[in-house]
Amino acid sequence: MRILVVSPRVAPGVLTLEAWDALRGAARVLSAEDGPHVQAIRAAGIDVAIASDRPDAGDDVVWVAPPGDLQWARDVADSLVGGDGAPVEVVLGSYDLPGARLLDLVDVMGRLRRECPWTKLQTHESLAPYVLEEAKETFDALESGDTAHLREELGDLLMQVVFHAAVAAEGTPDDPHGWDVDDVAADITAKLIRRNPHVFADGDATTPEEVDATWQRIKAAEKGERR
Repeated sequence: MRILVVSPRVAPGVLTLEAWDALRGAARVLSAEDGPHVQAIRAAGIDVAIASDRPDAGDDVVWVAPPGDLQWARDVADSLVGGDGAPVEVVLGSYDLPGARLLDLVDVMGRLRRECPWTKLQTHESLAPYVLEEAKETFDALESGDTAHLREELGDLLMQVVFHAAVAAEGTPDDPHGWDVDDVAADITAKLIRRNPHVFADGDATTPEEVDATWQRIKAAEKGERR
């Protein structure tokens, strides 16, 4: 028996070769719940039965775990087999790339914006004091040298970025289309590429001082263009 673990942050149907081989070679494919990943597997021509009862460890079965729940798969595997029993293998069908957890934050903020009475009333103006507060607390954490505290405060500061992006995404009469957190990320990514030509283009800076001088020169030129 194999237990297939998939990430909820990866598009349904995007699975590893090992996962597809396991699915196509199994006598049966079962899942404890229906969902986008199960539907994508069915769309590929593989029948998936929904079953709440656990199969026997010795069966030629692939059991699709709840998306993202690797611990569930391990716990089930431990409960199905012990000692010299039949082998149970956990197969990673898809896994998170660095930064994938940011999608969880965006999703949670979106739900709060829709369902939380306080969150849905906030504006850029009402949130402004919190940006200053969280930036100050982040600075204090840096000064303290407490990296665990810094991690927490950076999370609070990051929440402000995502919060403002969620507000902006709803648009205004002056800007009905608005912008979202992807636009924020795209802008800063493009800026980093433009201002670091020694990495991304044909720049010749080789020392920290030269890198900083190039950054400042490009920054000044960009600000001049916007005047």
